[in-house]
Amino acid sequence: MSDIILYDYWRSSASYRVRIALNLKQVAYQAVPTDLLTQAQKAPDYVARNPQGLVPMLHIDGHDLSQSLAIIDYLDATRPEPRLIPADPAARAAMLARAMIIIADIHPVNNLRMLQYLKAEMGQQQGAIDSWYRHWIAEGFAALEALAPETGLFGGDAPDLTDVCLVPQMANARRFDLDMTPFPRLLRIDAALQAIPAFAAAHPDRVKPA
Repeated sequence: MSDIILYDYWRSSASYRVRIALNLKQVAYQAVPTDLLTQAQKAPDYVARNPQGLVPMLHIDGHDLSQSLAIIDYLDATRPEPRLIPADPAARAAMLARAMIIIADIHPVNNLRMLQYLKAEMGQQQGAIDSWYRHWIAEGFAALEALAPETGLFGGDAPDLTDVCLVPQMANARRFDLDMTPFPRLLRIDAALQAIPAFAAAHPDRVKPA
């Protein structure tokens, strides 16, 4: 059994990113499903290790790491092949700007706790919540589409962090029936990435608890 343990939820896009990164780097790990719907991430023993009470959390090298970007950055620093975050400062800044469109702009306003708050505390109907979800994805995707290369991946010949973030967000977009026709480059890149075994093995349908 691996001493690297990933606490994740099968449908969490942040967890999905980390699964992809671990697979790309061929890091063996033990998965511990942490059900957000039953508030497993709020259990006292979990919060004692991860005070924010969110997934993913990766136990690795004696550390409990949270936040997907921080986890992937750690993996890149300690297990650098294949590199997901460029070493060159300008390339790193450009790549982080693209990835943060998803990590910082789309995902935070669309994650499960936000949607639950809109329904339970703000009294919004499901149709309005779904429209909210699609709006923020479409706004972010419009920028990513403009930044996407005409050929190849965001990382060129090999995936980078933007690619790792894109695939889970594309899955979310499809789940909420976003019209994808305005984003042909993103569709092309997503199809190419999903053909890579490391991405395919991380798909929620492949890791969903029985």
